[in-house]
Amino acid sequence: MNSRERILAAIDHKEPDKVPVDLGATPSSGISAIAYSNLKKHLGIKEGHTRIYDVVQQLALPEENILDRFGIDVLDVGRMFNIEENNWYDITMANGDRAQYPKWFCPVKENDGSWNFYAKDGTPIAKMPEGATFYDQTCFPYIDGYPNNFKNLPVAMEKVLWAAMPLSPWDNAHKPDFWQQLRDKAISLRQQTDRALIIGVGCNLFEWGTFLRRLDNFLMDLIIEQTNVEALLDALMEIHLNTLDKVCQSVGDIVDIVKFGDDLGLDSGPFMSPEIYKKLFKPRHTMLCDYVKKHSQMRTYLHSCGSIYKLMPDLIEAGFEVINPVQTNCADMEPEKLKREFGQDITFWGGGVDTRQVLNRAKPEEVKYQVKKRLEIFSPDGGFVFNTVHNILPDVPPENIIAMFEAVEEFNGA
Repeated sequence: MNSRERILAAIDHKEPDKVPVDLGATPSSGISAIAYSNLKKHLGIKEGHTRIYDVVQQLALPEENILDRFGIDVLDVGRMFNIEENNWYDITMANGDRAQYPKWFCPVKENDGSWNFYAKDGTPIAKMPEGATFYDQTCFPYIDGYPNNFKNLPVAMEKVLWAAMPLSPWDNAHKPDFWQQLRDKAISLRQQTDRALIIGVGCNLFEWGTFLRRLDNFLMDLIIEQTNVEALLDALMEIHLNTLDKVCQSVGDIVDIVKFGDDLGLDSGPFMSPEIYKKLFKPRHTMLCDYVKKHSQMRTYLHSCGSIYKLMPDLIEAGFEVINPVQTNCADMEPEKLKREFGQDITFWGGGVDTRQVLNRAKPEEVKYQVKKRLEIFSPDGGFVFNTVHNILPDVPPENIIAMFEAVEEFNGA
């Protein structure tokens, strides 16, 4: 099989010739720029650049030689944008290593050593404290209450860091020929590679409520402000379906997977009861999935952190075919349990090694042991794409990253 066939077979629950692998195809299956720089130094790679394409999370865009070295099977179409040298400028990261930012991203260094990013009107919307390795949201447009109507919702959304600091291709979405560019670049990438292609569209629902109202307020709203919540969700759906329509028209016949996002879980369980999910979010998630399946060839992928075991039956019924990051260190998210109960109905994209205690703190041989155990659990009968439990963070030693991929290679070669 080639990489694309391998990924699609796994999603179709057909056991591929070997377990497919992801690194950096999404901003929840990627690698910190610091960890990436350390990995390159460890491997003796001096050429190329550490380019921070996700400025919120400070994630690096893996280069072709790294993708080839570790046998990566999937790519984000966003990597086809900002490919010219003059699209980037040099910066120094918290560890002292050199990296590059996209030229549109110009944070301001404050007197206390922190970095702030400002909206066009001067509102501070994101902050990275001195020595930190990602940006925090500082502006919550609806923190004081819901507006009388949502005509200006797009304006409010632009004050949220996830919209104001977008990763590729969406940092180019303001250009008049963006949708044609997206199609042309996706066609070009598909002609260049046999790897599967993915595009992230977000289309978050619960999370947009937390971005606009702040998490504590929106969690209360789910109980006592359901009328306002539903009005907000309907306004968001109008925006999301318009985006999906354009995505499906431009690349729905080229790209293999469309990635949605909505973090629905804590360590201990879902943010909400299954009943609230069924009432407020499931019908709308179903609409999004149905739209994709009716208007494109793309498979539906949901990124949702935390313990979502209690919501899994509803997520499957809503139409999601892939779940990520499979946070196995949370309640009810044991690999054996997930595979046994849901392995025939959804593909697990992640869960391959714990990034909270193992990948960052264990010895390389211990990393290998866990990776192989997870492969044994998740890979039978397909339905698994190997990836870490969320992103590889700055504290992960390069030796452990190499050990992780060696374990996958050894398992696949067995």
